[in-house]
Amino acid sequence: MTAGVPVVSGVDPLERETVRRVAWRLIPLLMLGYFCAYLDRVNVGFAALTMNKQLGFSSAVFGFGAGLFFIGYFLAEIPSNLILNKVGARRWLSRILVSWGIISGLTAFVWNDWSFYSIRILLGVAEAGFYPGVVLYLTWWFPSYYRTRMMALFQTASTLSSVIGPPISAQLLNLNGVMGVMGWQWLFVLEAMPAVIMSVVMWRLLTDRPAQARWLRPDQKTWLVERLDSEQAQREAIRKFSLGEAFANRKVWLLTLAYVCQTTAGYGALMFMPLIVRGLGVSQNNTGWVTAIPYLCACVAMNCWGWHSDKTGERTWHVAGACLLCSAGFAACILIGAGNPVLLLVALSFGVMGRESISPTFWSIPSALLTGAAAAGGIAMINSIGNLGGFVGPWVFGLVKDASGSDNVALLVLAAAPLISVIALVAAGHDRRLERIPPRARTA
Repeated sequence: MTAGVPVVSGVDPLERETVRRVAWRLIPLLMLGYFCAYLDRVNVGFAALTMNKQLGFSSAVFGFGAGLFFIGYFLAEIPSNLILNKVGARRWLSRILVSWGIISGLTAFVWNDWSFYSIRILLGVAEAGFYPGVVLYLTWWFPSYYRTRMMALFQTASTLSSVIGPPISAQLLNLNGVMGVMGWQWLFVLEAMPAVIMSVVMWRLLTDRPAQARWLRPDQKTWLVERLDSEQAQREAIRKFSLGEAFANRKVWLLTLAYVCQTTAGYGALMFMPLIVRGLGVSQNNTGWVTAIPYLCACVAMNCWGWHSDKTGERTWHVAGACLLCSAGFAACILIGAGNPVLLLVALSFGVMGRESISPTFWSIPSALLTGAAAAGGIAMINSIGNLGGFVGPWVFGLVKDASGSDNVALLVLAAAPLISVIALVAAGHDRRLERIPPRARTA
């Protein structure tokens, strides 16, 4: 370990009790909300198993439309996070949940390529701000020493949606013809309902700031507020960014480039994963179960990755290592070939494990650098521009697959993107002074 970076060898009982209580109160709520978000964001991949044929969509048309979600996301992300910073997470996250739930359900009524494109853009606008809002929200509640593992727990919701969602989505397709409605239409309508329900739950149970938490004891509330204020003062003593300075900062733009490239690879594979698995000869009913395997492995990997990053205090190389694993897993598919479906699934699993392990540790870097409105705007900028990779990835995958006729060639193209992320991360570096733990966090 680098000299000068302290290791917390023990934790005061008050600190342990407070962090545990906050985690049990907030993380399950946030996970359930993000589970709904991810389910409604990517269930289009399963709908494609029957929707594409019925509506006459090619792989390129579907990939372009699936990726348009991120154009709407890009347009609304920064304003959404700045509003959340002003009005509070409870009110704004609840609004986001109900609006995207309604629009996701309306996807069942698309009839051609342009209606599909339009609804995907609107869904992106509706959902914009939820993920970066939670990243910002966690900085209001958790000291930096705990932030990566809490981010990993939160991010597990997206991975679990990729474990639980595929079998459910595959079975919903079997409702084809019930009440004269296609199976893919039932999928969109029924999977939109949890988001609307969660909007009510979030409104009733989420607390904006520690000072408002009636469910914390006075000594717990005092400790948490003082610890978070101390960390913010420490960061701002090194450098306090204004909103404009955050938007112009070289390191923030390098982090944005790194995030663009990892989302390009991740979403390109994610949107087409059901079709990739189906191409291995798996039946429609079993496609969901097989698709879930890589994401089940990723649930374990990402939490171990986040825990180890918090334990060591190291961020940059943990993120870079996850990018390299993602790239290697996807690139190996071209060497294995479609004739070895089991080995191909193993390679895909390693690629997904790497990709899902990137984000939890990644967000510890900008959240340690920025505070206040600069954090709200900077995190939103990185996420909004970065998620344009969610538009590029599926579109490129579809174009390459149409041109080559091979999923593996398309995966090889996607594998190049995380390598660029590694270069950007190393160029950005990370000021590890920002991860120092205040003395009162350590035991005597």
